[in-house]
Amino acid sequence: TTAKAKMEEITLIPGETSVLFMASIADDLHLDKQKLLEYYQEFSSYPEAGIYADTYYVPYGIKEKHLMHFLTGESEKKYEEISQKIYGNYRKKQWLRVLTIASIIQKEAANTKEMPLISSVIYNRLKRGMKLQMDGTLNYGKYSHTKVTPQMIRNNNTLFNTYKHKGLPPYPICVPSQKAIIAAIFPAKTEYLYFVKTKERQVFTKSYKSHLRNVKK
Repeated sequence: TTAKAKMEEITLIPGETSVLFMASIADDLHLDKQKLLEYYQEFSSYPEAGIYADTYYVPYGIKEKHLMHFLTGESEKKYEEISQKIYGNYRKKQWLRVLTIASIIQKEAANTKEMPLISSVIYNRLKRGMKLQMDGTLNYGKYSHTKVTPQMIRNNNTLFNTYKHKGLPPYPICVPSQKAIIAAIFPAKTEYLYFVKTKERQVFTKSYKSHLRNVKK
């Protein structure tokens, strides 16, 4: 009557993908990775980002089905809570778009302060019908930590390649943080259309001519 169950700690870091997260917890908890992925697809409302980036505590010896049911269920509650506070509702189609934009922000931003600015570039480009042309969209699934090269951009013909296809990827490319989600809902009000990464930060501009100068620098 006084004993407490032994618990396992699981942490999902923002920017990670489900494929690599499942591989990690399969190793840590001695579970079947394929079963984890199958149950994730069964229970999750979203192909990617169906588990909220957070630390979870689960009973020692938990099986694949119960683990995925728990993680996706808790995440659904969290997403609904955030959406209800901001929109007054929770519509999964709308939230999928939010998570998709937030996931791009997560991959592209050098820090949390830049997130609303990255968000503004995404919305400004979408509004103008411009291709997003963002490397981070190619860091989906198993390519989460792969360096995006010109060759990869040329050879990848999926909808995740925003150099070739207009609009957003079909679904999130990774798990976004709460700050990235908020930035996706509340972008900064700017006219920025371009940015380039330096060692310390991103440099933003609304002019392609200025952008080329920044790239040269």
